[in-house]
Amino acid sequence: MAAIDPSNGREAAIRALFPLVRQIARRIRRLVAGVELDDLIGDGCIGLIRAVDHFDPMRGPSLEQYAGRLIVGAMLNGIRRMDPVSERSRRMVRDGENERYRLAVERGAVPSLQEMERICPGLTRALVAAHRYTPLSLDAALPEDERQVYTRHDDPAEIVALRSGRQIVQRLLATLPERQRRVIHEHYFAQRSLREVGARMHISAQRASQLHLAAIARLRRRADVTAY
Repeated sequence: MAAIDPSNGREAAIRALFPLVRQIARRIRRLVAGVELDDLIGDGCIGLIRAVDHFDPMRGPSLEQYAGRLIVGAMLNGIRRMDPVSERSRRMVRDGENERYRLAVERGAVPSLQEMERICPGLTRALVAAHRYTPLSLDAALPEDERQVYTRHDDPAEIVALRSGRQIVQRLLATLPERQRRVIHEHYFAQRSLREVGARMHISAQRASQLHLAAIARLRRRADVTAY
């Protein structure tokens, strides 16, 4: 980028340095997941305007260098404002982890959280806040040991239809006589054969089959009435 002469005018200097804002915003966007590029650019423009207004050529750095530092600072301040966890809690977690690592190296064993709480009072609360309010990004990659395979069953409409169907089935099963209901549960939900169902109910396999057929016929009739 060519050197910017602030003596040409405030607006001209801001326009000339605006590509620097976009460049820095894209760089930070790659490093910080879940941050909108437009938000970074907006905060960066505030830093750019501040840099142009307060630039003093007698202090040494060029306007581009000075603006770059203020642009980055404004963007980072914007990211911090979006963080629901206070900087104090973040700092306490960092200091606690550093101390825990130091003690682990010194002793050869990792200190427990209870011990760290005695050494750094308030660490447990800071850890809870940091983990509870850490945002999850849908654009961020999953950990290496986790995989998410999308199927049509992940569709919200499919989930609602499936739950609705289960509720209907539960209501229909509740209308069956007790023995028929038990045969259905044992055969379809417990995945047992009709012979095994009969043995568990102390009846013959033929009787279990009769109860099964009667239950299915009853469910079909009830389902037809419900659909109507």
